[in-house]
Amino acid sequence: MHKLSRGHRDKLQQFMAITGTSEKVAHQALKASEWHLEGAIDVFYSQPLIKAFTDSRHLEELYSRYKDPYVDMILADGISLLCNDLQVDPQDIVMLVVSWHMKANTMCEFSKQEFIGGLQALGIDSLERFRERIPYMRSELKDEHKFRDIYNFAFGWAKEKGQKSLALDTAIGMWQLLFAEKQWPLVDHWCQFLQARHNKAISRDTWSQLLEFARTVDPTLSNYDAEGAWPYLIDEFVEYLNENGIIHGGQPNDSSQVR
Repeated sequence: MHKLSRGHRDKLQQFMAITGTSEKVAHQALKASEWHLEGAIDVFYSQPLIKAFTDSRHLEELYSRYKDPYVDMILADGISLLCNDLQVDPQDIVMLVVSWHMKANTMCEFSKQEFIGGLQALGIDSLERFRERIPYMRSELKDEHKFRDIYNFAFGWAKEKGQKSLALDTAIGMWQLLFAEKQWPLVDHWCQFLQARHNKAISRDTWSQLLEFARTVDPTLSNYDAEGAWPYLIDEFVEYLNENGIIHGGQPNDSSQVR
């Protein structure tokens, strides 16, 4: 291997420490990303080749540890044990990111294929490696594109099986969790509005459009377009904010500032 500069050597060591790979693999990944550490890590975790670095026997052992004794799946008790092993609160948003990586169909459930396939994709075949990946998965929430993917994934993941819409209480809980990460000053008012005026399940369209609204419309509503193609519920929310004096002279009240 060619002699590396001090900066490249430092990045090589960091990459190996984070991913647990060999020096050869680390060098290939960093060179392919022009020695951009975060970019190399992202590419590494998105490549199918990472499956070659996991031990299928260890994956089976991990699955067996958490599998339900009566059903060939990991259910709530198994996930609770997993969270305990990872030293992560079950309500921590990083568990949503874990489920997103596993392409889980339903909250509090992992099929064998979802669990093992997700861990393979992440290059995880031990609890130690799983714990090491938690900071990386948490950091993915700060990537705007990944956050949007995780946000949209959460709708199908959190809704009841066989239902097209998301129960209101569940939707509110998910919004409070997600917008605590991606701060939106109007989230509490939105949830209060839904409970007072809507009190019905949330459609996928409303779910996806709310993120766009929170992302593009200023909390003062200064750039809100009443003729825009927002779902009726979002238009009603804007009326609610104005009717209740939550927005004054283009500025939100102090009470609208969350966190």
